[in-house]
Amino acid sequence: MIFTEMEQGDYEQLVFCQDKASGLKAIICIHDTTLGPALGGIRFWNYEHEDEAITDVLRLAKGMTYKNAAAGLNLGGGKAVVIGDASKDKSEAFFRSLGRYINNLGGRYIAAEDVGTTVEDMDYIYQETDYVCGVSEAYGSSGNPSPFTALGLFVATQRTAKEAFGSDDLTGKTVSVQGVGNVAYSLCKHLHEAGAKLIVTDINDKAVQRAVDDFGATAVGLDEIYSVEADIFAPCALGGILNDDTIPQLKVKAICGSANNQLLDIEKHGKALQDRGIVYAPDVVNSGGVINVADELEGYNKERATAKVKEVYNQLDKIFTIAKDENISPQHAADHLAESRIKAIQNVKSVYSQTDKNILSGRK
Repeated sequence: MIFTEMEQGDYEQLVFCQDKASGLKAIICIHDTTLGPALGGIRFWNYEHEDEAITDVLRLAKGMTYKNAAAGLNLGGGKAVVIGDASKDKSEAFFRSLGRYINNLGGRYIAAEDVGTTVEDMDYIYQETDYVCGVSEAYGSSGNPSPFTALGLFVATQRTAKEAFGSDDLTGKTVSVQGVGNVAYSLCKHLHEAGAKLIVTDINDKAVQRAVDDFGATAVGLDEIYSVEADIFAPCALGGILNDDTIPQLKVKAICGSANNQLLDIEKHGKALQDRGIVYAPDVVNSGGVINVADELEGYNKERATAKVKEVYNQLDKIFTIAKDENISPQHAADHLAESRIKAIQNVKSVYSQTDKNILSGRK
């Protein structure tokens, strides 16, 4: 069953990690390393069943392959999920154990922060392996990637607004934000400073109140966020929220958020948004964080990394142009862009591989 799914999605490697002493239960998935080592975050989530964790890590790893490729990074896609309660199951031993598993992969997978993990967690992993990004600045790293994800998302929101409304000026625009965690809070700050009005919701009441107090946001219930009157919807929680139930409720002209895999079904729900005249910005818009931590692999330079993150605007511009020229959805345009990069490198590697075979054949 698992091998069938891996074959269908062309996954390279799935690693199950267990450490009884620390309580670690984790899965690392490497989807594709054509463009380079697989870079992707570690998600800590209280999955009800192991099958849910497997499904999630496969989906997220493949998403990282496409995101990294579409963002122009020389990196493949991978992800790790940890099964447990992030509020009580963490420990130094826990993450150092995971770090040893990551180290054993010899650089094929490079870890980073994701939902449920922090810079401190990455620091523990760093004690066991160099194959981790986003550790504390004291180690010469970039620290928390959330502000850079938010910056990339903000410039992407500007470009999405231009696509939907003809201008990237967000003054007076209403943005409904689902989830007000670290990334979304920073996004709200950018939006507020740009003159946008905010409507927010989150399972964490304190996070909502913080946005209300700091940015004058309007708070609504968890299910109400889909039906509020707004210009742009920013899904910044978990994926799969654009589906048969939610899309008919939407009263927005555009969608641009940090959540991964927002479309429950890419074909079906991407078309549903198109039919409703809603501009959808694909997952590449949330690549600011991975662009920033990837700069660490060159010797981190904050100014250089910030400039690269702002290029998300131009990358999204390219995706919207492809979508128009080929009469396809922006999601498909992003996928085509990613696939064309991967295929080009695969072809080059194939040529070199054949050359090596010919040289060896000539020796015999």
